[in-house]
Amino acid sequence: MDKRSKFALYSIGFIILLLMFAEVSKPKAINWRDSYSAADKIPLGCYVLFQELQDLTNNSLETSSKSLYETLKQVPDSTNSTILLINNYISLESEGVDALMEFVEKGNSVFISASYFYGELADTLNIEFDRNYEGFLKSPSHNTFSNPKLSKNNTFFKDVIENNFITSIDTVNSVVLGYYWDEDKEYSEVNFIKTSIGDNGGAFYIHSNPFAFTNYHMLDGKSDYVATVLSYLPTNNIIWDNYYKSGRKIVTSPLRFILSNDALRWAFYISLLSLILFVIFKGKRTQRIIPVVEPLKNATVDFTRTIGDLYFQHGDYSNIINKKITYFLEHIRSHYYLETHEFSERFIQNLSVKSGNALPETKSLIDYITYLKSKSRHTEKELIELNEKIEKFLIK
Repeated sequence: MDKRSKFALYSIGFIILLLMFAEVSKPKAINWRDSYSAADKIPLGCYVLFQELQDLTNNSLETSSKSLYETLKQVPDSTNSTILLINNYISLESEGVDALMEFVEKGNSVFISASYFYGELADTLNIEFDRNYEGFLKSPSHNTFSNPKLSKNNTFFKDVIENNFITSIDTVNSVVLGYYWDEDKEYSEVNFIKTSIGDNGGAFYIHSNPFAFTNYHMLDGKSDYVATVLSYLPTNNIIWDNYYKSGRKIVTSPLRFILSNDALRWAFYISLLSLILFVIFKGKRTQRIIPVVEPLKNATVDFTRTIGDLYFQHGDYSNIINKKITYFLEHIRSHYYLETHEFSERFIQNLSVKSGNALPETKSLIDYITYLKSKSRHTEKELIELNEKIEKFLIK
């Protein structure tokens, strides 16, 4: 490789390294995805709120990664608990609604903060949501409390907010706890209510500004507003919902699904162990396949046939006759141990005895050979006759 080629190659490699370094070192884009998960530290996650609840509450704080129907089956009837449901939308399945209503009728509480609240539960509580569509995410608004004593904790949300509000409530069982105030339009809408259920003190607390509970606003000086909203809840044990979340981690890998189930996990381990044992013992007991070795071909016959065909095609019968006679005499010397320099009567008798041929046939062959050796030119007929006599003689 010449110097110019090396220089070009090194230059390309250097540029690739620079691009890799730039890609690795560039700042990551902020993820503004709605999550509300306790494990997410992105702006719209709820990691900060969950950590604050762990530090400040004197009661137990549990997380639930199952549906409400499955979760509430495990909650003892004697336990006073509060479920926190915070997400951009809440719509529960019918089994979960039935379990939740029974849970609240026993004296427990449910806190729901969502931008969109619909489905069977919303119909049961006679609650409807709407939204100010003139602004999107960055429309500033005041979130206030109906209790004048809490006015110091009224909070102005400048950005990253959706101004959703409650348009319909059950006026018999519901109490308004807070409002959303639009400065530009100079009007207010309900965004925080309490709906009592049953005779045991159970209640739903419905809030329409879930953005207030995200990391972005918790770290932006809005934590006092969140603390005031949660101060309305009774001092019960807290169940933090991690199931009805936009940022819920969903198992998509078949292997992760298998390993998350006890029965399937043990079945997988046993199958894997059985397969390993099968490979080990089967490999020891099975003999390796022996390759088939083809025998070497005898090329002498093919070579002789090719040479013979060559002579025959050129009509050189004399040459072929001389070679056949030479080969036949060599056969007599090597097999019968007789000298062939003289074809005497004694030679013919000995050849007849050792070869097992009749004396007349032996004498006829030797006489014919003597006749052919005396000629300088031969015909095809003579070649054929010589070949027939020799083959007949050698068959004996």
